[in-house]
Amino acid sequence: MFGFYNLLLRINMSQESIELKTLPDRILRNKLGGKGLATHLLLENNPPGVNPLSPENHIIFATGPVAGTPIWGSCRYGVYTKSPQTGFYSESYSGGTVAEYMAATGFDAIMIYGSADRPMWLEISEGSVIFHSAEDLWGLDTFETQDRVKAWIKANRPDSKKCGVITIGPAGENLVSFAVIENDYWRSAGRTGVGAVMGSKNIKAIVFSGKSKKKLADSLLVKDFSKTLAIRSKEDAGVFAYKTMGTPMLVDIMNNVGGFPTEYWKKGRVPHQENINATALHKRCDVKANACLKCFLACGRLATVKKGRHKGLTIEGPEYETIYSFGGLCMVDTIEEIVYLNDLCDRLGIDTITGGNLVAFTIEAVLQSKVDYKIEYGQVDQIAILLKDISARKGIGDILAKGIVNAAKEWGMEDQAIHVKGLEPAGYDPRILKGMGLAYGSSPRGACHLRSTFYKPELSGMIDPDEMDGKAEMFTEWEDRLTIFDTLICCRFYRDLYQWEELSQIIKGVTGLELDKEDMRKIAAGISNDTRKFNLREGLVPEDDLLPKRFHKEALPETNQIITEDTMKQLLKGYYKARDWDDNGLPAEEE
Repeated sequence: MFGFYNLLLRINMSQESIELKTLPDRILRNKLGGKGLATHLLLENNPPGVNPLSPENHIIFATGPVAGTPIWGSCRYGVYTKSPQTGFYSESYSGGTVAEYMAATGFDAIMIYGSADRPMWLEISEGSVIFHSAEDLWGLDTFETQDRVKAWIKANRPDSKKCGVITIGPAGENLVSFAVIENDYWRSAGRTGVGAVMGSKNIKAIVFSGKSKKKLADSLLVKDFSKTLAIRSKEDAGVFAYKTMGTPMLVDIMNNVGGFPTEYWKKGRVPHQENINATALHKRCDVKANACLKCFLACGRLATVKKGRHKGLTIEGPEYETIYSFGGLCMVDTIEEIVYLNDLCDRLGIDTITGGNLVAFTIEAVLQSKVDYKIEYGQVDQIAILLKDISARKGIGDILAKGIVNAAKEWGMEDQAIHVKGLEPAGYDPRILKGMGLAYGSSPRGACHLRSTFYKPELSGMIDPDEMDGKAEMFTEWEDRLTIFDTLICCRFYRDLYQWEELSQIIKGVTGLELDKEDMRKIAAGISNDTRKFNLREGLVPEDDLLPKRFHKEALPETNQIITEDTMKQLLKGYYKARDWDDNGLPAEEE
């Protein structure tokens, strides 16, 4: 089929063997690759109730049909598995350069299962996998690992000097439930613990290279589409905003509306806004706009600290979510120190959203004498020590390494823990943005902001945050469109540029399929049904879609806002109806 190789690579780590399987056109037409294909493969291959860290849990790496094409925003890959953090469906995505090399291997998806008896790194190219010992890499941080593997490839593979490398850090090796997979130093498949699953299989790194190229249905259409979009983008206000300020621009936006989570979700505004916002980042650091391959947005901030104890430290970031988690929840009051903590998490291989949430939760536990540990709000060095303890599973770090549900139970703080399905929310308080309450509750991977990015229509005035009529229906359409993004695997920040018509053109040019909005929504709905069925199979109950009770009972002091239980139930009821699920969120049986 155009846009695909029709090929799945299966890797058995226990036997160090591989198998190639043909992917029928029928499945690719119905699932469109990426998330759709990977979810289908998980349902088909993962044993129900499997332990996420056992050899039987499969981890799937996939690119969409647009990877390796001229489509803007296409250089992204997805990782899919059962989450060790939540016990439910896991999906995570990363940009940078790796997707281009992953697509060049000639596989639409790579499915890994089993577990090696020693640390390994894999070299994947067209039609082959080479298993290397990684005992000399075990214990290294993600940056050192990438450098060493790339140096080996350069020295030993003269025909494959250019390659993509993904790796885990010490957190993944030690099976920290929210460990990430890193690539290009600062790019992360960041949420739900995919790094721990990779670590459980004793895989330290994977290298991708090849020369395969997909056949497109209409190369001229794809070329013209991309050229026209590039011209259009030069006058687009959203593109300009991302290119000049990046995601840190959201600090001012969220703080001004009173929805910037602060002091472990007790407040909605942080007093040191001007020290951690986009202006502070650009003033206190040398900043250059940085882009993934095939991207003109260049939302990344390649930032180098100018002064102070971290002078010379360079990262791509910090992104808004890292600023909120450490600058808001943990009350770190300078951008330079947030840069430092961001760098530490990247090297250890820790998700910054969960990391910041767990640190702030620990601070609250200490303040309430629930646990004996030296840490207070704003204490950067103590925060860094705790992050290292988590990565090493040392002391209370071992409790936190198992996630918020475990820590809350250990410390008798279940009523205070902020999470949905075991995953902590992003930096959009649902007491202000009510639609984000639905986003957090309905997401198959837990309290996720990215499955719908519904903060955008509420902040931009497309729908009032307090308006409930029609919200679930609008949300469902947004989620459907962005599910198509995840089948193609396109960057979320092209959401304003790729409406239904543009997605239809992309699909036609790449695959040859002629799909209108209704056709695409039907495919997206089928994928949502699949993810729901996966979670139901793993023990999901209707209560798992609800928000933490604190959001219903504790008003934000600055605005006196809550999201009531009735509001949340109304939103979920409307969502289930829009999805054609029953009152308990059960999809209808397929005929």
